[in-house]
Amino acid sequence: MAAGDPAPGPEAGGHMYPGSYAASAPDRPAIVMARSGEIVTYRELDDRSARLARLLHARGLRTGDVVALLAENHPRFLEVLWAAVRSGLYLTAINRYATAEEIAYILRDSQASALVATAKLAAVAGASMAGQVAGSIAGPVGCGTRLMMDGAVEGFEPYEEAIASFPAQPLPWQPCGELMLYSSGTTGRPKGIKRPLRGIDVGDPAVSNGALMCQRLGGMEQRSVYLCPAPLYHAAPLGWARGVHELGATIVIMEKFDAREMLELIERERVTHVQAVPTMFVRLLKLPAEVRRGYDLSSLRRVVHAGAPCPVPVKREIIEWLGPIVTEYYSGTEGAGMTVISSAEWLDHPGSVGRPVIGTIRVCGPDGAELPTGATGSIYFERDGTVFEYHNDPEKTRSVRHPEHENWLSLGDLGHVDDDGYLYLTDRSAFTIISGGVNIYPAEIEACLAVHPAVADVAVFGLPDPEMGEYVQAVVQPAEGVPPTAELAEALRAHVRGQLAGPKVPRVIDFQAELPRLPTGKLYKVPLRQMYLDRLAARPPADPRTPPTAASSSEVSGGVR
Repeated sequence: MAAGDPAPGPEAGGHMYPGSYAASAPDRPAIVMARSGEIVTYRELDDRSARLARLLHARGLRTGDVVALLAENHPRFLEVLWAAVRSGLYLTAINRYATAEEIAYILRDSQASALVATAKLAAVAGASMAGQVAGSIAGPVGCGTRLMMDGAVEGFEPYEEAIASFPAQPLPWQPCGELMLYSSGTTGRPKGIKRPLRGIDVGDPAVSNGALMCQRLGGMEQRSVYLCPAPLYHAAPLGWARGVHELGATIVIMEKFDAREMLELIERERVTHVQAVPTMFVRLLKLPAEVRRGYDLSSLRRVVHAGAPCPVPVKREIIEWLGPIVTEYYSGTEGAGMTVISSAEWLDHPGSVGRPVIGTIRVCGPDGAELPTGATGSIYFERDGTVFEYHNDPEKTRSVRHPEHENWLSLGDLGHVDDDGYLYLTDRSAFTIISGGVNIYPAEIEACLAVHPAVADVAVFGLPDPEMGEYVQAVVQPAEGVPPTAELAEALRAHVRGQLAGPKVPRVIDFQAELPRLPTGKLYKVPLRQMYLDRLAARPPADPRTPPTAASSSEVSGGVR
C-alpha cells in the first residue's frame, strides 16, 4: 500500500505531537517498516508511548531523568522516544553496535534510570548491565528499570507485558523532554550533548523545532512520506523522525540500508522525502543504469543529505539523475548552527555546504581574531543564549566556545566563506573521522591501542575514501623489541574489535619507528597525515565511486600493513 494518507490534521503552524493526530487521524500510518511491512498508526503510537510514559512515571522517573534505548531500527523505537518526550525525560539512544563496555560507560555517565533494549541485542545488553566487561568498568551498572522487547533475558522485564498493565491515557502533565545523545569527549570517551529542558507542554506549538526543520529544509507537510534509510540512534535520523511525527506525516523505516531496496521502497510507498549520507549516494550510483532507470521515482519531492562532505563528482551525478531536488545541510549533534544549500545554489557554488539558516558564521584564526572573507580558519556559529552543554564535562563545553565570545560555538571544523556568504569546509580541526556519515573519534581508538603491550605510541586519523568519505588509518610505533609484522597488525585490529564498535576498527595499520610529538608531548599528526595525503594525491585519478587500495606501508612509512 502507499503509506501516504491525505487525512486532515491541524492547520499550518499548529505543530503538535502524536497525541494530536491520534485524535484527528487515528488510522493514518505513523510508521511503516520497510521489510516486514508492519504499520504503526498514530493511535497505536500514541497509546503505546502513553503506556510507557505511565510505567516510567510509576517507577519514579521525573522531569530531567534519563531513559536509555539500545535497539536496532525497530517498529517500537519511536514509541520510546515519544514516551520520553511526553514525560519531560531525556532519551539517550545508544549505538546498537556499541560494545558492552561502551554501553556500560554511557549508562553510568548519563545516570540512566531506565534501559529499554531488544532481544536481538540481549547478549550485549545483559553483559553491560552485569559488569561482564573488561577495562575500567567496576561492578554492575544501575538502571532500576530494565525492559526488553520481543522476549526478555534474566535481569530484564518483558517490555510488552510491562506496558500493557498501564492505561493508555496521557499523564496529567506532559512536560516536553529532549534528546541527550553521546559524542566524543576530550579523553576519547563519549560525552552527552545536553540541551536545557524548556518547561513547556509537549503539545505546545513552540516545541516543534523538528517539524519546522522538516518544513523549511524538506518542504514537508502532513501528506509527506519520509524514508529513513539510516540507523535511528544517530542524531539526524532521530531528530527528523521526531519532526515527521510533529507534522503528522508518515515515516518509512529501513531495517538496514540497501541501495536497490531503497529505490523499491520509493516506488512502492510513494516516498516524497528522503534523507541520506554521501555513502548512500555512491552505492546508488554503483547500481547499473538500467536498474536505476527501472524504478518510478516520480513521487520524490526532496532529497536531503548531510553527515559528511559529498565528493563534487558524486553530487553532480546525483543531481543530474534525480533533478534539482537535492538539498544539503551542515550541522552537528550539538546543534550549534546550520547551513543549507539547494541544488541550484550548489551548481553555482560546487563544494559549498551553503549559507547559514541558524546562527551567524564567524571564521577565526588561531588567536581568535575574526578573519576576512576567503581566509581559512576555525568555523564558529554566533548564537543567542546557551544552546547545549556536554554532560559532566565543563572543560569540553568551554572548548567549543570562542575564548572571547561565549555565544560563538564551534563544531571543530575549518573552512572559509566566499564573497556570496557560502561556506566551504576545509578540514576537521580535531581530526574527527566521518565514515559513511558516522563520526569516529581517533582519541578513543588511540586510547584502546595504547594499552596493548606491543604498542609504544599510536596515531589514528582518517584518509579519503570515495565511497565512505573517510576510512580509519592507524600508525603504530611498536614497543621495543616487538617486530612490526602483518600478524601484529591483525592482532591489534582484533584487539580494537573486541573493545570498540566495528566502524572504529582501523582498516589499515602501518608501523613507524617513531611518531612525531611536540616538545610538550602532544602528538603532532598534521605532518604524518599529510605524508599519506601527498602520496595519495600523487597517484593517478580514479573513479570517485571506486574504493581505493590503501598505500602499502613500505611505500609510506617504511613498515608493514
